[in-house]
Amino acid sequence: MSTRIIDQAANVFADPSAYADEAKLHAALAHLRANAPVSWVDVPGYRPFWAITKHADVMEIERANTLFTNSPRPVLATMEGDDQQAAIGVKTLIHMDDPEHRAVRAIGADWFRPKAMRALKIRIDELARRYVDQMVAAGPECDFVQEVAVNYPLYVIMSMLGMPESDFPLMLKYTQELFGSDDAEMQRSASLEESMAVLLEMFAYFNDMTASRRATPTEDLASAIANATIDGEPLSDIDTVSYYLIIATAGHDTTSAVISGGLHALIENPDQRERLRANMDLMSLATEEMIRWVTPVKEFMRTARADTTIRGVPIAEGESVLLSYASSNRDEDVFGDPFRFDVGRSPNKHNAFGYGVHFCLGAALARMEVNSFFSELVPRLESIELTGDPEHIATIFVGGLKHLPIRYSLTG
Repeated sequence: MSTRIIDQAANVFADPSAYADEAKLHAALAHLRANAPVSWVDVPGYRPFWAITKHADVMEIERANTLFTNSPRPVLATMEGDDQQAAIGVKTLIHMDDPEHRAVRAIGADWFRPKAMRALKIRIDELARRYVDQMVAAGPECDFVQEVAVNYPLYVIMSMLGMPESDFPLMLKYTQELFGSDDAEMQRSASLEESMAVLLEMFAYFNDMTASRRATPTEDLASAIANATIDGEPLSDIDTVSYYLIIATAGHDTTSAVISGGLHALIENPDQRERLRANMDLMSLATEEMIRWVTPVKEFMRTARADTTIRGVPIAEGESVLLSYASSNRDEDVFGDPFRFDVGRSPNKHNAFGYGVHFCLGAALARMEVNSFFSELVPRLESIELTGDPEHIATIFVGGLKHLPIRYSLTG
């Protein structure tokens, strides 16, 4: 066997606290891009993997979806976590490969196509206005993450699913506990058993929803999922619940991270805030820059189905690679001055939504929500400043800010 490239900086990927310290994280990622862009990581508690930190290599692996598969290890987790999730049988779109992935993805695809998004835009614009109006009423101070950013996209995706508004707080709690399982403030407890309990409670909730929508179908996404068939057969209970799970969680947590991180970037870069306010035609470009800047999904993993090489480094059949989007989206070879927040950045070839067959199903919805919110907020924003230190969630998968204390003045 050839000598493996090992750089201790790559241990950052198995350290949830690193993602709560952006300076520490990006220093490690910049070092890896320059010195060990394909680095072997073998740390206690995790099955070993290769860390991939360059944009070009991430894209190469994303394109080769038959050589590098999502199954059996789509995200980084501890060995114990991997084993428990496998025992429960979680099987969302991110766990699947073609042809199964293509067939299951198609069930919800129509709900996220451009035609459906155009129909939703009026409603999303109304919700953006509602939440900015609420900021006016609640001002002049708030924790923007907890009072605004988590609620607006949650309302959108839960409404699409057809869930009663009274259940929105419960779903928010579940999602924060699930994605915040490595964060002392957000987790239900430090035990893996409690983290799995969150998943099982979500499964129970969605099993009840499946039974209800099969008995009495309605015109919502939940009914489309509950009553879907593939080759004439309905989805299994676990596959149905897993579908709800990925829509309900990924459908709002990632977008809320972009909205809160995007506002933080505008606060920290007042010149860019004024540039955008003076030319709102930049909003589409600014949306993409916020998504690149935050990159809420930090990584996905793939497993090699045959011996291959990446950047000349041998990758053996059965070995896993971690695709670091957080690193890829600050790659100096792709983005000019990547650590500068630029609302007019063009081109902006970020891969925060992934690439290829696993490109994010809800990307158009996320873009629309971010665009609508800031299109409403920025023209009305007279002043804004931090009133305390922003805090990031500790995570190794999905996350962003958990607190953003601000003082602001908005026109009515």
